[in-house]
Amino acid sequence: MIYSSTPRIEIDLSKVAHNAEKIVRLYGSKGIHIMGVTKGVAGSAEVADILVKSGITTLADTKLKNLTTLKKAGVKAELVLLRTPSLGDAEETVEIADISMNTELTVIEALSQQALQQGTIHRIILMMEMGDLREGIMPEDLEKFIEKVLLLKGVKITGLGANFACFGGVKPSSRKMEELSAAAEKVEAMFSLQLTYITGGNSGNYHWFKETKNTGRINNLRIGESIYLGCETLDREEIPGLYTDAFTLVAEVIESKVKPSLPFGETAQNAAGEYPSFADQGMMKRAILAVGSQDVVVSGLNPRADIEILGSSSDHLIINAKDTDLPVGKEVAFHVNYSALLSLMASAYVSKKYYFSNFIQLPQPG
Repeated sequence: MIYSSTPRIEIDLSKVAHNAEKIVRLYGSKGIHIMGVTKGVAGSAEVADILVKSGITTLADTKLKNLTTLKKAGVKAELVLLRTPSLGDAEETVEIADISMNTELTVIEALSQQALQQGTIHRIILMMEMGDLREGIMPEDLEKFIEKVLLLKGVKITGLGANFACFGGVKPSSRKMEELSAAAEKVEAMFSLQLTYITGGNSGNYHWFKETKNTGRINNLRIGESIYLGCETLDREEIPGLYTDAFTLVAEVIESKVKPSLPFGETAQNAAGEYPSFADQGMMKRAILAVGSQDVVVSGLNPRADIEILGSSSDHLIINAKDTDLPVGKEVAFHVNYSALLSLMASAYVSKKYYFSNFIQLPQPG
């Protein structure tokens, strides 16, 4: 018998393409264009190519290494650095990214110097703080900030944006979108700017978009999770008509035995520095899978079989097999959430299998 490499993440490019096309059409119906965010797939050129073929012309990532991969692969899209560059990355940012998001004048000054040295114009999107308390220029400081940026050569303000539903969990409400639209209109009028991107958020903007009758000046969203996992990100509700299973983790059973449910002997901290506690369930069928916390955020896994994840160490996933037959060598599949997807795609220890479905059938509503 020939065994496939595990652990692996299987990527159904047909389902990714379907979701991307649906997302482009959905948001495009109200004049909103999509930045396809590739950080969730670690800058995968295979996935990026699918996004471009699905109608997405701008790709964004937080890692310059990922953008470099896309550029070397010849992906035909504008590339956006989705995080303010570090000072040490200013040169590479100008070389690799067409656009970067910024909140610090010192960094923009460094980008200006590098752009002048490289004989180019580097475009920037200014991010405004609107309550989520991740990145952003405070609203009361925005006008003076722009005044200083406009004195710099080699950089051009091409957009204004805000972040939501990431660090603080703040919703991109209608009121927040109206405030961002008003800020964009004010700085355009005050400084004679023509902003190409008014980027109002991410996959968390789905409910706002569906409910609003007027999107204002918001013309761009940065979407990753909705494309990859078929959900919005405020409550992780599934978006009708999208696949939620385009990505699957597959791990192999390397031990299968009947063991006690309680550890025996004196206990102390485990490998994660925790003092674990266990319920006494008597003897149980236990299996170990060859994947662990070094490879994946285990809390983001949901087994497709009727089994229970008991816990993990760095390289082992401990399973209560219940009534499921899990002999050594059997492969076990898991749904993944976004945190699990991020870690799996970034892990050098997890192989990636890209394929196109021969037949796809969408799940029925309900």
